[in-house]
Amino acid sequence: MTAVTGFLENLGARAIGAVNRLGFASRFLLLTLRNSGMCLSRFSLVAREIYFAGVLSLIIILVSGLFVGMVLGLQGYDTLQRYGSSSALGVLVALSLVRELGPVVAGLLFASRAGSAITAEIGLMKATEQLAAMEMMAVDPIARVIAPRFWAGVISMPLLAAMFSGMGVFGGYLVGVRLIGVDEGSFWSQMQAAVDFKEDILNGVIKSVVFGIAVSWIAVFEGYDAPPTAEGVSGATTRTVVTASLSILALDFMLTAFMFRGA
Repeated sequence: MTAVTGFLENLGARAIGAVNRLGFASRFLLLTLRNSGMCLSRFSLVAREIYFAGVLSLIIILVSGLFVGMVLGLQGYDTLQRYGSSSALGVLVALSLVRELGPVVAGLLFASRAGSAITAEIGLMKATEQLAAMEMMAVDPIARVIAPRFWAGVISMPLLAAMFSGMGVFGGYLVGVRLIGVDEGSFWSQMQAAVDFKEDILNGVIKSVVFGIAVSWIAVFEGYDAPPTAEGVSGATTRTVVTASLSILALDFMLTAFMFRGA
């Protein structure tokens, strides 16, 4: 009984701690939104962080999108050929990327590359007391440090997802049309006829915006809340990648179920 009681107490304490942390993170998000006026009026602060979070992530996004599209082209052609529908390869590649793989894989890559970097940067600023120095000089660190990075992630994520999907379609075209020999006219015409702007493209954009908000929120919160030690910053960076990745997958399921039901 003692062991069971101790287990239940430990489980309850962890649950209460998780709820408290979620509440603190929610208040932190509201505070960030409330103090976003300065960075939005001085957009150069956000533009600098967009370069850091978005432009420097282009290489991994574009290369990954190209290879994902090439794999979809190979696998999709092998499957469609069994049913005599190889001409629909463009539809398969485009819908797979625009609806699911584009936002999800781009979000996972963004969390791994940009999210971890944002957390580490803010955590190191806290560990070296740069944030405390800003408060001593009457500069709000939320408005000057947190908000620009948050909005940079929110803006960069949909653009990166769109580039990932576009590069993936190009990769599918290279494999399907140039390598395997699918008719080029059928590839593009069926893709254009099957992909709907509202049901497919717009839903993918909504997903990428939600993923951008989630990843940016987790990244800045974990960095700001990190213990001011090397071990604390390392742990916060790890938590950012793990929590953001799981959040993307969970949000993808919920958004897909909601959009599918709405359709």
